[in-house]
Amino acid sequence: MTDIVLHPAESLHGRLQRGRGCAARRAAGTPGTGELVYDCVVHDPRWDTLEDRGLYYARLICDLELGLGPLVAHLFDPVDHDDPDEDRTNLAVDVLARLVRLGRLEAAAPLRRYAREGGNWYAALAELVELDDPTLAEGLDEVAAARCDDHELAWLCGVDGAVTRKWAARHPRIAAARRPELRSHEPRAALSGRTDDDLAALARGHGEEVTAAILELGRRRSPLVLDLAEELLPGGAHDGPLCRAVRDLGARALPRAREWTAERRPYQDVGIDVLAAHGTELDAPPLLEALETCLAEEDWDLAGVPADGLGRLRSRRAIPPLLHAWEHSASSGLRVHVLGALTAIDPHVAEPYLLEALWDCEDGARRIAAGAVPLEGEARDRLRRLRHEDAEEPCVRSAASGRLVSGRR
Repeated sequence: MTDIVLHPAESLHGRLQRGRGCAARRAAGTPGTGELVYDCVVHDPRWDTLEDRGLYYARLICDLELGLGPLVAHLFDPVDHDDPDEDRTNLAVDVLARLVRLGRLEAAAPLRRYAREGGNWYAALAELVELDDPTLAEGLDEVAAARCDDHELAWLCGVDGAVTRKWAARHPRIAAARRPELRSHEPRAALSGRTDDDLAALARGHGEEVTAAILELGRRRSPLVLDLAEELLPGGAHDGPLCRAVRDLGARALPRAREWTAERRPYQDVGIDVLAAHGTELDAPPLLEALETCLAEEDWDLAGVPADGLGRLRSRRAIPPLLHAWEHSASSGLRVHVLGALTAIDPHVAEPYLLEALWDCEDGARRIAAGAVPLEGEARDRLRRLRHEDAEEPCVRSAASGRLVSGRR
């Protein structure tokens, strides 16, 4: 993927790149917005490609009555088969699929063509399967059967719907991939009879049972997990399971977590996780310091945890850095944590951000906003759209519906 060039956070272009709700709200009345939307889709601006943007840009294309030409030209650019980076077209494929859900059915034609001819054909095929309309996926079972390896086909058929059922009736290989008992499962070690010391010894080893041993210790809430963390973190092959096991200890890990953060140990990040989830008011200062450090160093993926913790503790001192993060973060995912924290700390301060978030690219932000935004004027109209739009995520539709039905201001 080419280097991302983000425009200033206070500019319309920069806000569109970041998926900000305030940009979507003012888009219709701002000349030149359409070209900026095209630029965002063609030059994927996401800090993390797992962030949501597809529905956000698709809504803008619908609201601005934009054509699909630039998106189609991007998909079928001559470089497509020469560039192995799937990230070049993932966002455009996602946007086309969302447009179909929004009623722009003409978006299905380039999606079908790209599934047959494109370099990133599998992404388009997967989107068409998820749309679950056999008419739109007609004939593409031949592509799936001919081009997918067993792993790709298993993932594709993990979506149990009308499309894969119809395909399975014509292709025995697809039918087999739809049967869960034939899908591969990772073996689980039978460790329930081992002692904690035995499991700790396994965790210090290099065999296949290391991860299972660590997770079993976490399930038992064994304090030996804390010793293993000090020995093996960070940088080992099993950092993820070990951090999860520490978190499984809950409040039991607090004393050691406080030591780790105070002494700035290499494994202090997992200590911050524990403080955020289980700490008391005494733990607000290290959480605030962690948040400010993450923002200063632009470690957006790490900033969400201390933000959550400060929101849980309702720390008013966190409001300024949280507002800074909202305005300047390159990560749309971080805004979900920021919005939740602001709403918990001071609903009055959060009000304008809750209203903006009804247009945010992240469904988590829209869900929080739907449940807490003051129920008046523009917010009420937006909630009605979120409730009735088939393309919206179920969690957001449910929150919007519940809020409108309750009438709670």
